[in-house]
Amino acid sequence: MLYPDNCEERLGFNEIRQLVHKHCLSTMGQNLVSKMQVMTRFDQIEKFLQQTKEFKSILENQEPLQINAFFDIKTLADKIKVEGAYLIEEELFKIYTSLQTVFAVIRFFDERENIYPNLEALFEHLPVERSILAYIETVLDAKGKIKPNASKELFDITTAILKGEQEVRKKMDAIYKMAIGNNWVADGSLTVRDGRICIPILAENKRKLKGYVHDESASGQTVYIEPEEVFSLNNKLRDLEFERKREIIRILIALTDNLRPYIPILLSYHSFLTKLDFVRAKALFAIDIEANMPVLLKEPKTNLINARHPLLMLSFAAEKKAVVPLNIGLNEQTRIVVVSGPNAGGKSVCMKTVGLLQLMLQCGLLIPADEHSEVGVFQQIFADIGDDQSIESDLSTYSAHLKKMRYFVEHASAKTLVLIDEFGTGTDPQFGGPMAEAVLEVLNSKKIRGVITTHYSNLKLFAGDTEGLENASMLFDNHKMKPLYILDIGKPGSSYALEIAQNIGLQKEVLNLAKEKIGSSQNNLDSLLVSLEREKRNLHEAKVKLSNQQNKYNNLIAENEKQKLFFEENKKQLVKDAKIEAQHIIKEANKLVEHTIAQIRQKQADKEATKQLRQNLQKGLQKNEVKPEPKPVVEIDHSELAVGDWVQLIGTESIGQVLELNKDNCVIAFGELRSVVKRKKLQKISKKQGKKIAQGSSYSGSLNEALSNFKAEMDVRGMRGENAIQEIENYLDKAIMLGFSSIKIIHGKGDGILRKLIRNHLKGYKEISHFEDEHLDRGGDGITYVYLK
Repeated sequence: MLYPDNCEERLGFNEIRQLVHKHCLSTMGQNLVSKMQVMTRFDQIEKFLQQTKEFKSILENQEPLQINAFFDIKTLADKIKVEGAYLIEEELFKIYTSLQTVFAVIRFFDERENIYPNLEALFEHLPVERSILAYIETVLDAKGKIKPNASKELFDITTAILKGEQEVRKKMDAIYKMAIGNNWVADGSLTVRDGRICIPILAENKRKLKGYVHDESASGQTVYIEPEEVFSLNNKLRDLEFERKREIIRILIALTDNLRPYIPILLSYHSFLTKLDFVRAKALFAIDIEANMPVLLKEPKTNLINARHPLLMLSFAAEKKAVVPLNIGLNEQTRIVVVSGPNAGGKSVCMKTVGLLQLMLQCGLLIPADEHSEVGVFQQIFADIGDDQSIESDLSTYSAHLKKMRYFVEHASAKTLVLIDEFGTGTDPQFGGPMAEAVLEVLNSKKIRGVITTHYSNLKLFAGDTEGLENASMLFDNHKMKPLYILDIGKPGSSYALEIAQNIGLQKEVLNLAKEKIGSSQNNLDSLLVSLEREKRNLHEAKVKLSNQQNKYNNLIAENEKQKLFFEENKKQLVKDAKIEAQHIIKEANKLVEHTIAQIRQKQADKEATKQLRQNLQKGLQKNEVKPEPKPVVEIDHSELAVGDWVQLIGTESIGQVLELNKDNCVIAFGELRSVVKRKKLQKISKKQGKKIAQGSSYSGSLNEALSNFKAEMDVRGMRGENAIQEIENYLDKAIMLGFSSIKIIHGKGDGILRKLIRNHLKGYKEISHFEDEHLDRGGDGITYVYLK
């Protein structure tokens, strides 16, 4: 239940209704949008929200759901009910195309059974009567016109008309040539008058050609004569045309009679198309405002995360500005939030956002808030917004407010959402403040939920001392004297009246006099609030800075641990390999020594033989020595340098791969390290040799392999939205790690839904400097070109 009657208008829901209205394809869908009402049944609200969510998923994933035609079948079915009435060709074709849409939609969901259960419920138990299409197809062609062979009689009549027309044409051509030969004809060719083909004859020659004069020119110099020879033939043709019309009517009556038993089914199809158009319009609007389905609760409470006012969001989007998100919660502990702060600081927008999103949700619309937001169901929504003074009802502004307060107090309950803007205004503040406090106390005793905006200090104090009430303020930059539009829960806000007056240049004597009249205690309270806001903001900034530093520190520790683990593993492997090699060398050396000793004994210590054996032993040991590997001879390649080429830093043994070319500078990957080097300090080597040297280097293998396998473009066409986003996240991580400066994401054009989803996601990456459409010749807005920092 809404109170007052203009509650929807005050909260901006009428504009929401009009925006959804524009997305409808039919008048039936538009009628349903006009009839949208606030629902209070949890299961009903959930069903409507789930249907919209599923259709939104279909649109975002660019599923091949063909919805081409929506026509008012009910009106046509009502016409069929009348005995003797018949549908004309155009009306039959509307039924035909509408039913084609119905069957295409049913086939789409049958192929995706249980994927969209809430949408499938729209046509549950709905029969598929293709015989209706078969009846219509026997009479109408693909363009919706009567087939010449719709009946044997019609075919015969049509054939006779064609033959008669040929005969008339042949006769007319002969007479026309004869008249031309006798110079009877005026300028011009054969023409039609009163539906009959005539010859334009000069007035002085009209007695020379027998026939019927149908018309004459404005000057009277030309007359239009139907020759006597074709007059009777044309009369026969006209009779045949009448016969054809009668036969067509007979066919249409027979077809309409055949369709009459299917009236209940046609009405069911009408209902299905109407609901489908309605849900589709809501889903398209949800995409426009980037809406989601929150967690729906049965109890009357709410917790909005990153909520945005949809109308403000659309307005700002046209100006390329962003809306500051709202975070607010109403629950058993914090039932009423009293919002204070400066004028034009966003208090009313905050309150209206809560009210409008609640209205949208209980009307079955998705809301522009984080999907983890929690929103409950309220039985009543009361709003006191704006000035409802009335000359006719003899109501002043304050009287109008009091009338609403009386209704609120009498009818509010724990399941009521109350929204009051500028609570207590409209009368003497000395009396308006206490009156507002009394009303607030009674409403709080009824455990209502609500958002109230005010400038009154007594309401701020009351909220601070009363259980169930919570102060909140709209933050204000008192250095720049500009509102920040951020809701800060937990403390009241200053109105900044004196500061704003000073900023706009109000004279000092006026300001000083105002301070004296306000009183020192009020000035001290306001100054304290300003000081608290400043300290809170400084603390918040310090907290954010500390959090960033902590994240950076944690990332460095993680990277350090990763590098440490990598080196430890390499160290273990190297030691293991060295031990194996040492054991092998020792084993071979022992064999050689034992063999030499055995030979010396065998030669009985002959001096020359012993000398020779010692020389052999020395040569054998030298063979087992571990010698340093020779440095590879680098082959210089003098061709033009390009991305992906291997290069050597002149004067060193460092080998790397070119990642990017920028005029005189090059970005080179030396293993896991990237460096900018002057082009003149590099010399190009062959790819084969570069890869071979790099593979022999432990630090560069993994990077080089990743670089060679990585492509700077990704194709997500045909993917679902969620899968595409996940793939893009993994792809971007690799691109950033490998140091690429730009990448391409191919998503296709279609309806632009996948493109919009991807680009909105890319805005959240700090590593992305900007993105844009590809050149028109290479794909245009079907490809997003992303530039990395």
